[in-house]
Amino acid sequence: MAAAQPPLAPLELHDDIREHLTHLAVERRLAPRTLALYTDALTRLQRQATSAAMVLRDAQAHHIRRWAGQLHAQGLAPRSVALVLSAWRGFYRWLGREGRIAANPVDGVRAPKRAKPLPKALSVDQAVALAEPGDDDTTSPALAARDHCMVELLYGCGLRVGELAGLDVRAGAQAGGWVDAADATAHVFGKGSKRRSVPVGAPALKALHTWLALRDTLAAPGEPALLVSQRGTRLTASQIRSRLKRRALIAGLPTHVHPHMLRHSFASHLLQSSGDLRAVQELLGHANITTTQVYTQLDFGHLSKVYDAAHPRARKK
Repeated sequence: MAAAQPPLAPLELHDDIREHLTHLAVERRLAPRTLALYTDALTRLQRQATSAAMVLRDAQAHHIRRWAGQLHAQGLAPRSVALVLSAWRGFYRWLGREGRIAANPVDGVRAPKRAKPLPKALSVDQAVALAEPGDDDTTSPALAARDHCMVELLYGCGLRVGELAGLDVRAGAQAGGWVDAADATAHVFGKGSKRRSVPVGAPALKALHTWLALRDTLAAPGEPALLVSQRGTRLTASQIRSRLKRRALIAGLPTHVHPHMLRHSFASHLLQSSGDLRAVQELLGHANITTTQVYTQLDFGHLSKVYDAAHPRARKK
């Protein structure tokens, strides 16, 4: 279990709780540290029941749900609430095995959801630096052009790494996607076998044409993949991650860069410029707009930084 919360004042524990803790210590042989955490959680349970003038064995699911909500409102983190509920669930399960209650009131009660961390995105300057890094003497012109095209498509089109790896030079009998350079459009085969079309911007289109002019020097005969390795076969997602990491190092970026970070950057930067959440949803291929709404938080974070840096009232004296 996670680290204990600040210890509560001493309390004369109910007989059921003391017996259960003895069971945990003697029969299950829990470590002293873990036993202390269970003791803390069950002490909280007794305090909640006492404040509600309830007998522990009479607790129902709605009582447990309310008590857990109160703990969260008092500042207990969702993960800690989940661990407290786990201890309570084990206690009532033990009471059931002992024949002291008919049903476990904690079954089906869930802890509050933990906040999802915001996806990491590059700044615009970092994204540009990644697309146009310094010279790499160890990379051939063809590989350099391929990697440039790779970055431009990831960032310029918001593609997933699997979608990029699955792109072909042209439409064919296979189920994968392809890039129509003449129409400046990438036709993507995405999650859930769903297809979508996304525009290819001018920088990405220029990088694409440069790579296509050199692609045949690497590609094996009959290979349909847009991006190929030195062996002439389709570039894998793992190879794309590796090449992107290398380009980030050459560009001098201070953070680990992975393909999905470019997708996040694409969405964040587009939303900052346009404010059109629906359009961003369509371009990313999200089935539900709630998935896309996380980028509104990224946008607010950007605005907060601008405010803190520029507004006279935000400046520290």
